[in-house]
Amino acid sequence: MNPIVKQFKYGQHTVTLETGAIARQATAAVMASMDDTSVFVTVVAKKDVKEGQDFFPLTVNYQERTYAAGRIPGGFFKREGRPSEGETLVARLIDRPIRPLLFWHFWHYKPVKKSSKGLGRN
Repeated sequence: MNPIVKQFKYGQHTVTLETGAIARQATAAVMASMDDTSVFVTVVAKKDVKEGQDFFPLTVNYQERTYAAGRIPGGFFKREGRPSEGETLVARLIDRPIRPLLFWHFWHYKPVKKSSKGLGRN
């Protein structure tokens, strides 16, 4: 698949949306950039539905990477830890508006993962 890059103006900022270059095994993946801030969003959906499933399986994970803010974890904890309270709240802010937009009969498991890759000053 060839990479697709689209740019548009949002006020005085230029927004860039890129897909097709990374995370090719995901159902959908987009890298969105505006000024010094970049976010990477992936969506994965199963092709089949479990028998007897009577709920809408949607999982949203949001991670603020420390390297995006220019910090590398050091000391005893070298890796990213469990989600902070702020990350949990942002995941809920993403989940709540997405849920009613998806088709009610689309019962495939869908984890949505959003990572901040570069954080600007604003």
